Amino acid sequence: MAQNDQSIADYIRGNQTEILEEWHEALKELDDRKYSELMSESAYRKTAQEFLSILLQHMEGSAENLEDLLSGFTARLVQAGWSLTFITKGMKKLGLIIFSGMTKDASEDRKMQLVWEFDREFSPLSEELLFEYASSWERTVSLQKIALQELSAPLIPVFEHITVMPLVGTIDTERAKRIMENLLDGVVKHRSQVVLIDITGVPVVDTMVAHHIIQASEAVRLVGAKCLLVGIRPEIAQTIVNLGISLNQITTKNSLQKGIEAALEMTNRNIVSTGESE
Repeated sequence: MAQNDQSIADYIRGNQTEILEEWHEALKELDDRKYSELMSESAYRKTAQEFLSILLQHMEGSAENLEDLLSGFTARLVQAGWSLTFITKGMKKLGLIIFSGMTKDASEDRKMQLVWEFDREFSPLSEELLFEYASSWERTVSLQKIALQELSAPLIPVFEHITVMPLVGTIDTERAKRIMENLLDGVVKHRSQVVLIDITGVPVVDTMVAHHIIQASEAVRLVGAKCLLVGIRPEIAQTIVNLGISLNQITTKNSLQKGIEAALEMTNRNIVSTGESE
């Protein structure tokens, strides 16, 4: 590598402490305490130091596993919650700090030469960093989506042959499909005779939601189990009536407790009080 190619790296290595300190202060100004409240001061400095080390290895040609280094680095940025905007602005600040330091007493020709050197040395790493960040973000979002899907419609066995599916949040078409799949798989897996769908945590029950629930109930019936709809609050009951939705084919209860009592009766069991022991 030519001497001119090494000049930026030489400057960074020789002034690393000063660059890190100035960059750290610049990041805090950009931060407005959004990220620093989630990270300790030492973790903040360590992150800046880690990137500067990667930058030096890239410029000196000593980073044989640059993609792996950037991948691990950006994964930690995503986990820390750093936004793409914050990272982009931070990279620009670092470039300006280094460029300003190198051109403080430089001639116009030298400044123009450094502009080309920065474009050749600094820009590719910045682009690669942003690419790896985007990839890491997509992987994280994908994993979170899978995890949320698994938690969005759990089927929980509470007694022998009795299972409960507690639903929380809005039910859309995609989630309704997941509910149907989990219900049918769970009924077979747990040998359920009665399934309780608890909609206590569902904020709105409209025509579409009711249609999905009716479909799920019918599907459960077809595989040999009975379905109870529980957690119908007064406002939900009023909405169902106003919309003219018929739930005649589904047994309904206003609470999970009453639903479980009904499910026990359906399976020829009941709750018996033994009284207080003396």
